[in-house]
Amino acid sequence: MQHNLTEEEMSRLREQEYNATVVRFDHANPELAILRVRPDLAIPPHRAGQYTSLGVGYWEPRVPQCQEEELAPDQWTKLVKRAYSISCPVLGDDGELLRIKDEDFLEFYVVLVRGAEKRPPALTPRLFSLKQGGRLFVAEKITGNYTLEHVRPDDTVIFMATGTGEAPHNKMLLELLRAGHRGMIASVVCVRYQSDLGYLATHQQVAARVPNYRYITLTTREKHNLANKLYIQDLVRTGELEKRISRPLDPATTHVFLCGNPAMIGVPHKGSDGNYTYPKPTGVVELLEARGFRCDHPREPGNIHFEKYW
Repeated sequence: MQHNLTEEEMSRLREQEYNATVVRFDHANPELAILRVRPDLAIPPHRAGQYTSLGVGYWEPRVPQCQEEELAPDQWTKLVKRAYSISCPVLGDDGELLRIKDEDFLEFYVVLVRGAEKRPPALTPRLFSLKQGGRLFVAEKITGNYTLEHVRPDDTVIFMATGTGEAPHNKMLLELLRAGHRGMIASVVCVRYQSDLGYLATHQQVAARVPNYRYITLTTREKHNLANKLYIQDLVRTGELEKRISRPLDPATTHVFLCGNPAMIGVPHKGSDGNYTYPKPTGVVELLEARGFRCDHPREPGNIHFEKYW
């Protein structure tokens, strides 16, 4: 569906609605990208793990081969927005830990969604049409409770993610490394193909330099492991994760951060009787709570923290 806005009208809308510039757009593969934007105003103070919103106008073009959409006439002059966790490159251009003074941008890890059941995807087909120097909207507020607030310097910290759920963990890893974290840090990421690991080279460099850091990747659709593929739940259930980090998952000294596919996380539901029930198939939360971990709930801090991506 084509809009009937003039170039002058679109230019005026961009000037009126946009407040940030794309300074880098790196494609890990055709449908996965690391997007770096620089807001016009100063970036507000925030914690690693938090999120903000990105937006572009419905009037912007969409990349080819995406599900057709039908928009009402009044939608063409509006923004489509979505919340994204803030990622980071961990390392600066010099190969050293990114310095605070060089953080004049916000980085996002974005997958292109070409089609969906409920409604045609509106945002990512437009985001992926952007180029370096392009303009977009970034919300001024950065918020969220998925942070390292309760982690102590000697705690073991395990990040577990599927796909782009790795984004907030990159920023959290940088925060821990800057603080000289003494405990073990491990990042476990499960994707379909190795080409879906947009930060692989970065984490390999960090793991080679930092003795207490492990980067563990799982792929589920590569031909070589289709017969014996593993998911994050399998690493926890079998004890394989403990072997790879050379220490037990002790709830007294370990914090686990889960981000991505809800099936991997397995967030329990609180019933009217106050009891929790777990979804099926079994997720990481149920496996860990059976071993003495406690899931974070409002006003009930625990050592399992989660951020669902849909």
